[in-house]
Amino acid sequence: MEIILTVSSPPHIYGTDTTQKRMRDVLIALAPACGLGIFYYGNQAFTTIAVSIISALFAEYLYQKVTGKRVTVNDYSAAITGLLLAFNLPPYVPIWLPVMGSVFAIVVVKQLFGGLGSNFVNPALAARAFLLASFPLYMTSWIMAPDAVSGATYLAQLKENPEFIPQTSDYMALLFGKVGGCIGETSAAALILGGLYLIIRRVINWRIPVFYIGSFAVFSILFGRTGFFTGNVLFEVLSGGLMLGAFFMATDYATSPITPRGKAIMGIGCGFLTVMIRFFGTYPEGVSYAILIMNLFVPLIDKYIRPRIYGKVRKK
Repeated sequence: MEIILTVSSPPHIYGTDTTQKRMRDVLIALAPACGLGIFYYGNQAFTTIAVSIISALFAEYLYQKVTGKRVTVNDYSAAITGLLLAFNLPPYVPIWLPVMGSVFAIVVVKQLFGGLGSNFVNPALAARAFLLASFPLYMTSWIMAPDAVSGATYLAQLKENPEFIPQTSDYMALLFGKVGGCIGETSAAALILGGLYLIIRRVINWRIPVFYIGSFAVFSILFGRTGFFTGNVLFEVLSGGLMLGAFFMATDYATSPITPRGKAIMGIGCGFLTVMIRFFGTYPEGVSYAILIMNLFVPLIDKYIRPRIYGKVRKK
């Protein structure tokens, strides 16, 4: 009887989970916020989202075809990058803006560094930072409704007037309704719902979003906009892109730590930097840059925060 042995490196574990399944879950989790964004902002928001996703898919397909690499557009990762980029754009932007952003995210940030899993920063956030630096007028022009009425976001109002006192209707608008800002900032409740879905499905680890939001809340109370211990924590937490960043951006596998303690450090670092940029920086929002900065520290975190090898004796 012939015995055939298969020699392979550990771990010797077989699972049915795939990249495609995980990415599909992320798309499902983003669906509520996507639907509300289109509902509130109309056809232009739908066009921005569609163009961003199609551009990301086409950019990945074309690059991989030209370079002779295996085409991986069917794993949905490029679609998620395009959707997340659209979520970080104002609803009413020129069509070429999401096209340029998607190409930058996929080709420059993702593919040139080796493709999925090899990028050192989040592609969608890097593209947003690129667009914000290159086209600040388009990226900071907020339209409140399809009737072209413009207005400042809540964070912009807080930046101009730190003593701004929100009303009950403001809290409800942040939680469920339409607010000025990016497409993905329409409803904090929709983003929380999607984030909980990902945690329950074990697509993401709970530590980064919990430590991110928790530390942000603590630091926002501590520093405050008008002095120590004067922060309006609930309003700060619900405003801007905190929920989008905490659940869908900071948890990116390739750009987040691999250990439980490392994830906690990542979340705390993001929370602290977000408060510093929001309260003391030039821009009213700080989520994108906070996550991008912490992305750069991930290799260092993984180097020094790693589990002890089983059986290894600690040096005295």
